[in-house]
Amino acid sequence: MRVADRWTEYRVQDASAGRRLELWNGYTLVRPDPQVIWTTGETHPGWKKPNAVYHRSSQGGGHWDFFDLPEEWMLHYALPGTSPVSGSQQLSFHLKPFAFKHTGVFPEQAANWDVSFRLLKDAAEHRQEAPKVLNLFAYTGGATLAAAAAGAAVTHVDASKGMVSWAKENAESSGLGAAPIRWLVDDCMKFVEREIRRGRKYDAIIMDPPSYGRGPKGEIWKIEESIFPFVQRCAELLSDEPLFFLINSYTTGLQPGVLAYLLQLSVETRHQGSVQADELGLPADGGRHVLPCGASGWWFSAAAAKKL
Repeated sequence: MRVADRWTEYRVQDASAGRRLELWNGYTLVRPDPQVIWTTGETHPGWKKPNAVYHRSSQGGGHWDFFDLPEEWMLHYALPGTSPVSGSQQLSFHLKPFAFKHTGVFPEQAANWDVSFRLLKDAAEHRQEAPKVLNLFAYTGGATLAAAAAGAAVTHVDASKGMVSWAKENAESSGLGAAPIRWLVDDCMKFVEREIRRGRKYDAIIMDPPSYGRGPKGEIWKIEESIFPFVQRCAELLSDEPLFFLINSYTTGLQPGVLAYLLQLSVETRHQGSVQADELGLPADGGRHVLPCGASGWWFSAAAAKKL
């Protein structure tokens, strides 16, 4: 399991009865988590007076109850080899609780940001040109910012105009407003097809596909039906000397072994390298437990694997 254990401003304080008690840079939120099938007694004082609670509806969706929470506040993350004190390579995120329990950051993804940052920084230092990264279903830009901070040229693609605008705000606050990032509001599948026709190539590909979604013209995305052919097409965009290919999944049926097999069939057959797949996790209850938070599958080139 890859554990995102380097946060200083985020912490899972407790997890009990289908809920997480989380501290987000001074503010306590209670959010649902269906994997939390145990109870802890909920003795942590944060349960008694949270700043906000998300209630899930039996009909789908849900709503927030807010108790003394600002409309927006900041969360910071120092990338590997850097320090929050120095301010160098520190990512800054605008937090805004919104529909379906989200805040704008998936903290467990920091474990993946660390890996991509190290590999891309090394490549940026040793290659004549900045490594090119494609981030698909890119949300509010955590992976984009980590790649740009490493010195990569990033293409950030998401179908939501609001999410892309949010990611731009995060880039500005992280000191990356002038970084070589292409911000694109587009359907990811159609964008990939156009990039293939254009002959574009990327040294690294990152994707965080939803379980279900609709494109701007009503196109339906069901991850179990769409992910394999989509990954196969994305593999055609890899350069002659690629670094890595990363797939994130929060869909229960796509366990690490499934992601590994997808990458073996789609990428490893085209490029020499190795595949690794793991659960992602967050330390909970003072680090005594690890809370599972989805899965990631990586393909690494042979050269990149040696840098891990």
